[in-house]
Amino acid sequence: MNTASLCGFAGQFDSLQQLQDRYADRGLIVLAVPSDDFRQELASAAEVKEYCSVNFDLTLRMTGITHVKGAQAHPFYRWMAETHGFTPGWNFNKILLGRDGQPLGTWGAPAAPLSAPITGAIEAALG
Repeated sequence: MNTASLCGFAGQFDSLQQLQDRYADRGLIVLAVPSDDFRQELASAAEVKEYCSVNFDLTLRMTGITHVKGAQAHPFYRWMAETHGFTPGWNFNKILLGRDGQPLGTWGAPAAPLSAPITGAIEAALG
């Protein structure tokens, strides 16, 4: 999921950590992908990591700051756009990948990580 520390949806970090804690032993990995494509991220990966650790006590895996849209988008996000028609429209867009690496669902920023559609899809994927 693409994230941004200074986004109004940053409170979702708490729920994302809860997802990780709840389903990690069944194989779920929640990966946060900080992006400044919507101009709401801090200046460096180190600042992002510190901010998230201090404000949200995150232990989630997190990439460096990454482009998620446009010509500079990471190859994964280009693949999602070209093959599956999904490009993040804002921060905190969520993508659930199956064990085979194929997308099982995508949700926009307003979708709560612990909502029934997301947890239901996770439970179905994990079996």
